[in-house]
Amino acid sequence: MYTIGYDLGSSSVKVALVDTKRNKKVAVVSEPKYEMGIKAPHPHWAEQDPEMWWMYVCKATQRLLAETKIDPKKISAVGISYQMHGLVVLDEKGLVLRDAIIWCDSRAVAIGDRAAQDLGVEKYGKHLFNSPGNFTASKLKWVKENEPDCYSKIAYYLLPGDYIAYKLSGIIATTINGLSEGILWDYQEKKVANWLLDYYEIDTRLTPPLVANFENQGKVTQEASRLTGLPPNIPIRYRAGDQPNNAFALNVLSPGEVAATGGTSGVLFAVTDRETSKEYSRVNHFAHVNYTENTPRIGTLLCINGAGIQYSWLKKMTQLTSFEAMNSLAKKVPVGSEQLVNLPFGNGSERMLNNRNFGAHFGNLNLNVHTQAHLCRAALEGIAFAFYYGMEIMKKDGLNARVIRAGNDNLFQSEVMATTLATLIGQPIEIYDTTGAVGAARAAALEKEDLKELSKNRNSGDKVMEVTPEKEGSPYHKAYENWKRIVKQKLKNTT
Repeated sequence: MYTIGYDLGSSSVKVALVDTKRNKKVAVVSEPKYEMGIKAPHPHWAEQDPEMWWMYVCKATQRLLAETKIDPKKISAVGISYQMHGLVVLDEKGLVLRDAIIWCDSRAVAIGDRAAQDLGVEKYGKHLFNSPGNFTASKLKWVKENEPDCYSKIAYYLLPGDYIAYKLSGIIATTINGLSEGILWDYQEKKVANWLLDYYEIDTRLTPPLVANFENQGKVTQEASRLTGLPPNIPIRYRAGDQPNNAFALNVLSPGEVAATGGTSGVLFAVTDRETSKEYSRVNHFAHVNYTENTPRIGTLLCINGAGIQYSWLKKMTQLTSFEAMNSLAKKVPVGSEQLVNLPFGNGSERMLNNRNFGAHFGNLNLNVHTQAHLCRAALEGIAFAFYYGMEIMKKDGLNARVIRAGNDNLFQSEVMATTLATLIGQPIEIYDTTGAVGAARAAALEKEDLKELSKNRNSGDKVMEVTPEKEGSPYHKAYENWKRIVKQKLKNTT
């Protein structure tokens, strides 16, 4: 038998098939061939059509089934991973009312800041474990303030993964994890933070019913079966935001374990069992996939919006043939890129920089010295430095990394980036050959498993290598301190 997993990103939809008996990946496909478009009708906005997501879910599923030639009747369950923090709004007929406001959209920053000031840290810190920020709740408030006609027609708000589950099953629902991503879960009261919706003057009836992560959440309808090729009536058995799900895929489930992701954005996701923090703004705290009221497993998440998207931009600008070619060029340049410095921030407001948005920068450019190779190395170093800057924030908040795991894709395939980060943190980074889609497919097979058993190492066979620190780390630390000095100057000069 098999399970199928979806990973809905902002760049593509990945679909994975897993052999449940052997717990092995069979195949992974991605659609579209090139990146999905992001609409930006105004500066700092980012929107996507949810129907586009569904179209590529259908297309990728059909392609996976055709390429693997497996009997669809052998697929027993579906798991869903998705881009976090987005807002999808439906009318009473279940139709989409407007394009989704996605994770990197910055339009609601001021709304979240005003809410934090009005509510006070004692309220939001204790109950939300986050400042209201630029998340789903604040984005919904933006719709109410700026698109009242649209707001008046809303019957439900959803996270992106909720929408895909709805298109597959016809059932409208969300999860505790999803609400925590939207800053709508009260950790103290263990229920929906209706008091925040009341503050925003949002009808509390717009919140969908709740389902648990590891349970049957609905069955594939005849219509979804026709469009995807999946067998009808198999259950959707799992859904989670992409970063908690990536952590699950990497077996990061216990306190002290950290998952690192280097995709469009860069993310650190550290698991803890505490519900206190000194940081409610630069980092966020979300219910992990194994969160329960009695066992509060919290994922402290730090996001760098401008990571892989910047490296992709540089590839287009330099017209180099591949990321592998860029990585090879970068290795030819010494540590520190001969004083060329890159700040990889250019994809919306950076939460770890207190929601500042001062764009991406190459600095200290010497036209007589620096080449394409220097640009490639500086970009990779800048991303690694941003990761370490985030780890310093997390460490000051009392989080210590016992184990760091990353997937063998995207930025962690770069020896320069991975070695730079490992050297700065002073410990190895375990690299695993897995993806979010594979993790979602594996999770779909765990319907009846006790959550306490989730921490067992299910993916030990996926480990491909360890990236170890360089013995001589001083050049890396010197380059980092120079980078951090420039970041602090930018923060001082940017309001």
